[in-house]
Amino acid sequence: MYKIVSKRYLTDNIIYMDILAPRVAKSCKPGQFVIVINDEKGERIPLTVTDYDPEAGTVAIVFQTVGKSTKDLAKYNVGDYVESFVGPLGRPSDLCGLTDEQLKEKKIIFVCGGVGTAPVYPQVKYLKEKGIDCDVIIGARNKDLLILTEEMEKVAGNLYIATDDGSLGFKGNGRQALTKLVKEDGKVYNHAVVIGPMIMMKFTSMTTKELDIPTIVSLNPIMVDGTGMCGACRVTVGGEVKFACVDGPEFDGHKVNYDEAMRRQTMYKTEEGRAILAAEEKDDNHKCSCGGGK
Repeated sequence: MYKIVSKRYLTDNIIYMDILAPRVAKSCKPGQFVIVINDEKGERIPLTVTDYDPEAGTVAIVFQTVGKSTKDLAKYNVGDYVESFVGPLGRPSDLCGLTDEQLKEKKIIFVCGGVGTAPVYPQVKYLKEKGIDCDVIIGARNKDLLILTEEMEKVAGNLYIATDDGSLGFKGNGRQALTKLVKEDGKVYNHAVVIGPMIMMKFTSMTTKELDIPTIVSLNPIMVDGTGMCGACRVTVGGEVKFACVDGPEFDGHKVNYDEAMRRQTMYKTEEGRAILAAEEKDDNHKCSCGGGK
C-alpha cells in the first residue's frame, strides 16, 4: 500500500499527486514510468514520473481523467492509499547516459503539449542540476489548459508559451513556435525532445526533420499494460517492431510510424479492434483483458 501525501488539480481534469514510495524514489531517473493499481481489482495504469525526491521518499505523477481507472484514481485524496505503485520502469532519458561534457555540447529544445509537459519537467530539472541550460516550449489550446508553467520556469533556461487562441504567449502551436525561434529569432538547436499527444509528436517531428534537428519522442501515451504482453504499445520504429513499455518509452522521433501507432491505439480500445489486429499481425501480443482506455 502506498500513501498519497499531496494532491492538486492542475486543470479541471489533470491531477498532480505525490506518492510515498521510498524505494521507487531512490531509483528513479528522468524518462521512466511507474504502474499504479488503485485497489485489488484495479487495472494497471502506466504513468510517467513527473518528479521524485529520494530524501522525502516521494514520487510525483500527473494524470488526466480519460477512463474509469483514472477517474477512480482522481477520487483518492491525501491520506488514502493505492494498492500498488511499481517502478521505475522503462529506459531512462537518453540525456542521462551522456557525460557532463557531452551535455554541454547540446543545444536542447523541449516541445511539450498537454500532459506531455509532466515527463518533460524531470528532464529539464535534471539538466538544471548539472548546470545545463535548455529551452522549453509548452503548448496548449488556451492558457487555462497549461500545466506546470511555474515549476518549469524555475528550471528552464528560456520558457516559451504557445496557445492556439493566443490567450497567452505565442499565438499558435508548439511546432509553429519552434519554427519561429529557429527561422526568425536565429535560435540554433542540435537536440529536440518532443512529448505530447501522438498527433502533436507526429507533426512536430516532421518540423524538426525539416529544421534538421535530431529528435526524441516519448510514446508513453500508447501504453496500456506496461509489460509488453498486451501489445497495445506495439510500434514500428525504423522498420523494426518495438514495444514502448519495454523498449522505450523514448524513441527516435524521425523513425516512428505514427500513423500505424495511432491506428492501433484507436483499434485497441474495442474487442473487435483487438481481434482485427490479431488477424492482421498473426501473433498473440494483443490478447489482453486490461482494456484500451485508462
